[in-house]
Amino acid sequence: MLIAIAFYLFAAVTVASAVMVVASRNPVHSVLFLILAFFSAAGIFMIAGAEFLAMILVVVYVGAVAVLFLFVVMMLDIDIAELRQGVLDYVPLGALIGLIMLIEIGMALSVWSFAPEAGGAVASATPAGISNTEAIGLVLYSEFIYVFQASGLVLLVAMVGAIVLTLRDRPGVRRQSVAAQVGRRRADGVELKDVKPGQGL
Repeated sequence: MLIAIAFYLFAAVTVASAVMVVASRNPVHSVLFLILAFFSAAGIFMIAGAEFLAMILVVVYVGAVAVLFLFVVMMLDIDIAELRQGVLDYVPLGALIGLIMLIEIGMALSVWSFAPEAGGAVASATPAGISNTEAIGLVLYSEFIYVFQASGLVLLVAMVGAIVLTLRDRPGVRRQSVAAQVGRRRADGVELKDVKPGQGL
């Protein structure tokens, strides 16, 4: 009974926070509600027995992505009034998309059925004697090692692409020349001076 109450509490906070992310007028408040939604979703993962996913959600999304959004929103000088101009023009399209999504969700729920043995699915998914994190590591680094490496490569390419796209050539800024550094000789950086006794440079 206590677990059910905690689940419904976390679920209600998650849904309410997600609504406030969209409905909040202040972008900083939207990011803070997003962080609250992530924490509530992490609580739901903990109830389901997936503590590794809960910690990843907190560390990666809250600790990196949401905080980055918060700093970007706080540093940018955003004119909220200018952003809201013309928002009502997109209301019919947004309402149509929302109606289509509600119909799809209703069609999916109409054919959904719970198996009687689904209650012990979480407990039997992890082998006896090892933790949830260890079980994920055994599967991830054995059966899905190539997919894991490929996802890391995709993230590396995305990071390099983001740097290349945002790189701007500004005059007066000194840049690093790797070719000049590699091709530099000792004579280019070291100069010997023959200082006589009693004399300075």
